[in-house]
Amino acid sequence: MQFLRDLLARLSLPVRLILGAAVIFVLLIIAAFITLRPLYQPVDSLRTPVRYTVTAGSSLVAVADQLEQQDIIPSSFLFSLLARWQGVSAAIRAGEYEFLPGYSPNDILAKMVSGESVQYRLTLVEGWTFRDALDAIWRAEKINATLRGQSLATIAQDMAIDRDNPEGLLFPDTYFYTTGTTDLEILRRAHQRLQLVLTDSWDKRLGALPYNDSYEALIMASIIEKESSVGSERGHIAGVFIRRLELGMRLQSDPTVIYGMGSDYDGNIRRADLQTTTPYNTYRVNGLPPTPIALAGEESIRAAVNPLSSDYLYFVSRGDGSHYFSSTLEEHNAAVNRFQRQQESQ
Repeated sequence: MQFLRDLLARLSLPVRLILGAAVIFVLLIIAAFITLRPLYQPVDSLRTPVRYTVTAGSSLVAVADQLEQQDIIPSSFLFSLLARWQGVSAAIRAGEYEFLPGYSPNDILAKMVSGESVQYRLTLVEGWTFRDALDAIWRAEKINATLRGQSLATIAQDMAIDRDNPEGLLFPDTYFYTTGTTDLEILRRAHQRLQLVLTDSWDKRLGALPYNDSYEALIMASIIEKESSVGSERGHIAGVFIRRLELGMRLQSDPTVIYGMGSDYDGNIRRADLQTTTPYNTYRVNGLPPTPIALAGEESIRAAVNPLSSDYLYFVSRGDGSHYFSSTLEEHNAAVNRFQRQQESQ
């Protein structure tokens, strides 16, 4: 110590001042490191994933205080200091965030600044009706339901669809969304996705087809979707129906009858149902029904505009999900009798 005193005594005043300032600076750096170090270390209290929602208009101070109160960060003061030091005090975005074990306060801040909100998923299934899809959307987590009680015509108008009935005008797919997304936003996204797929398929269609526009192709695709879940058959089913249209034959599709029956359908189609005229009973009316009857997937849409070539005019279920195709009524009737007997014997 005496040596240091002697050394300092020999130094000039300016040098001693500079040396003193340097020591103070180093001490400040050390103090800052000790103080701020916890902001870059994992938070001890985060032992399981925790979700936190930043509401729109929340201030940095309010967010920091809530995070400390919920034991997500150790210090709201240091957290606010960190945000100001990084210049992001006004950049925290509204949304729902998930913080995982191992996150530091700096990681938490970075996530809220990036806007990396929790993503939820919703799947619209091929073959569903529009009502099925709407019910699934309303059952989904964190969806803001704004369309409850509205008619289909009003919903179609809200979706900017130039039709009174939006049936079939959604693309069956998985959609990701964040907290507070509205049902209308999901519907619009699903409709826009359908338009892209349908337009692409329509532009790549075969030559002459008995459709006036892509909407009629979509109607056909929805029937194909309901007729078979076997992808390899859909081209042949499309071919059967298209040849029937070209020959002036009725489609005679059971799924269209079922759709037209609505809530009266109890799992069975009776002779009286086939004889009842509705716009969707293709045993009684010519041509296509007025709207799609379900959500059609891409495979069915492509089949509707690219049917397989054959001379088939009939098909019957084998009872295992697949179908037997026939070219003549005699062959078809024989197949119906054969497969009906097989099903009765099981």
